[in-house]
Amino acid sequence: MRTQVAIIGAGPSGLLLGQLLFKAGVDNIVIERQSAAYVLGRIRAGVLEQVTTDLLDECGVGARMHRHGLLHDGIELLFKGERHRIDMRALTGGKSVMVYGQTEVTHDLMEARRAEGLATVYEAGDSVRLQGFDSAQPKVCYVRDGQAHEIECDFIAGCDGYHGVSRASIPAAALKTYEKVYPFGWLGLLADVPPVSHELVYANTERGFALCSMRSPTRSRYYVQVPADEKVESWTDEAFWDELRSRLDPQARERLVTGPSLEKSIAPLRSFVAEPMRFGRLFLAGDAAHIVPPTGAKGLNLAASDVKYLSSALVEHYRDHSSAGSDHYSDRCLRRIWKAERFSWWFTSLMHKFPEAGDFGQKLQEAELDYLVGSKAAATTLAENYVGLPL
Repeated sequence: MRTQVAIIGAGPSGLLLGQLLFKAGVDNIVIERQSAAYVLGRIRAGVLEQVTTDLLDECGVGARMHRHGLLHDGIELLFKGERHRIDMRALTGGKSVMVYGQTEVTHDLMEARRAEGLATVYEAGDSVRLQGFDSAQPKVCYVRDGQAHEIECDFIAGCDGYHGVSRASIPAAALKTYEKVYPFGWLGLLADVPPVSHELVYANTERGFALCSMRSPTRSRYYVQVPADEKVESWTDEAFWDELRSRLDPQARERLVTGPSLEKSIAPLRSFVAEPMRFGRLFLAGDAAHIVPPTGAKGLNLAASDVKYLSSALVEHYRDHSSAGSDHYSDRCLRRIWKAERFSWWFTSLMHKFPEAGDFGQKLQEAELDYLVGSKAAATTLAENYVGLPL
């Protein structure tokens, strides 16, 4: 087989890149190690910046999002037993975010790709190999149903996540990585119950962090901070609801509706960046190049901005025969990535309980939160970063 761009990974970043390239007339094939059902079954966050919603509209898959997504103009910060609202729309000149699950984004992109009859290879397993990307003749090889396949291409886009083959294929000496691992994780529970608030509630408490979020007016996603070595099997639904309730303010506790979990898992928290994001004709995008703690809701949005830069660079290559976009791809992405890494680290540090900080650390967090909600300048900084910095 022959294509212009081989895309590794059929998550939202790979599918979004494929759709943008298709709209621009650039041929592409997506190769995914897992099944389509497995990809759709992954539970992920879903707070979309304006940049991301604009991209979904640009490639023609935004209609369902606008019908079912929840537009949020603010968030609530809970500390010392009281909630305080950050009015993002007022502080940023009219900007907001869209709550629309990553699973739904993936579904919409899959349907668009299927409707156009675009080539997608699922269940390639662990056989995927990237070759020749440091030359003018890269190729992707894989084995499916016992038969070997080879795809010749001009470029390879590595959109296959933190554990994928793309970054692992680059010689270690050619990459510099930066990482911070946090001493806690998020125990998350998804349930068909109405949310306690129509906007997200971020809670800083002496028992640890909690987050009240939602997927729809009837489906909620809740999180509580737990030690990094905690096991999800140790938590019954009842134990989770009791712990969440203990971290909420009186009004939220009263409004909390509990129910059986649809899904329950623990997500570790880490910050990670690999530089550069280009090696020859292989480009990294999304989680293949960077990870952020979920506190700032930046993971999917950073992947979308990577894809925007990458699609523009590839289209420029074919339309204008220019390598300017490709040459500057890594630098352009990393400027935005490091700003998002900084915000996610800061917000995580502000809202979570760090065992070594003790009571003194808790008091400092509360003082900073008190300043934050009382200062328009400080609140604006939070709001600008939360809704997403401009490309």
